Amino acid sequence: MKNILLPTDFSENAWNAIKYAINFFAYETCQFYLLHVNRVSSNITDGSPYIATTEVLERLYLKPTKQQLRMVLKRISTECAHNNNHKFYVLTDYNFFIESIRQHVEEKKIDLIVMGTKGAEGLNAMIVGSNTGDVIKKVKCNTLAVPEKATLTDIREVAFPSDFSLNYNIQILQPLLDILENYKASLRILHINKNQTDLNTEQLKNRELLEDYFINTESSIHYLTNKRLEDAVQCFIDSRNINLMCMVAKNLNYFQQILFHSKVEEISYHTQIPFLVLHEKN
Repeated sequence: MKNILLPTDFSENAWNAIKYAINFFAYETCQFYLLHVNRVSSNITDGSPYIATTEVLERLYLKPTKQQLRMVLKRISTECAHNNNHKFYVLTDYNFFIESIRQHVEEKKIDLIVMGTKGAEGLNAMIVGSNTGDVIKKVKCNTLAVPEKATLTDIREVAFPSDFSLNYNIQILQPLLDILENYKASLRILHINKNQTDLNTEQLKNRELLEDYFINTESSIHYLTNKRLEDAVQCFIDSRNINLMCMVAKNLNYFQQILFHSKVEEISYHTQIPFLVLHEKN
């Protein structure tokens, strides 16, 4: 059974991520936890200058939030196909967002966080400084980021950019292997070379490790030369039927150019393709 955390701010963007997650795990037994976190200042009260009591917080924040979460559950029941393998729970909290996420990840033994992201036109502003970007970089839990225009049809090809520097336990890739097997999808490993240099001995060894790990899947390795990492990824995505991109969190310093590039107007593939970020477990 998988435990999936679905943070929501009740926007359509968040709803799209919820719907995507439900469809993505249609054939698996899952517990979905819908979470909304209120940011409450310690001195916010019901019209008075004193520290807010638990009763005030309950009345002003938690009670309305619970009502909104129940509305989300109702929407799930009316707009998503009923699935006996899925159970849903609601969570409310008033805390710093990242601390709340970390707490629930630990307490509920969360396997995956699924969150929505904004499109390319707001990528820099909405991801780098957004809750989704903070979760990807600061919470050690696998995270699936779902762009606001993403719709799940089928997973046929998964892109996996790699610099062949495996500074992580290769078992971290098990969730990716599970996806490939469940969807009978093809893996496209992408290596981007900025200066047309040959792979060194360590990179060659790591490439071989990746090939062995995915030996029972349909996979291929592709090489591109481009000084701009994001342009190379864009070109590759445009040239293939990629439905999902996967990256390892330890490589985010290298691949942050893909996710957090400042010239967001030049990047368009984020508007439709979700990306999975894998973390090593503590």
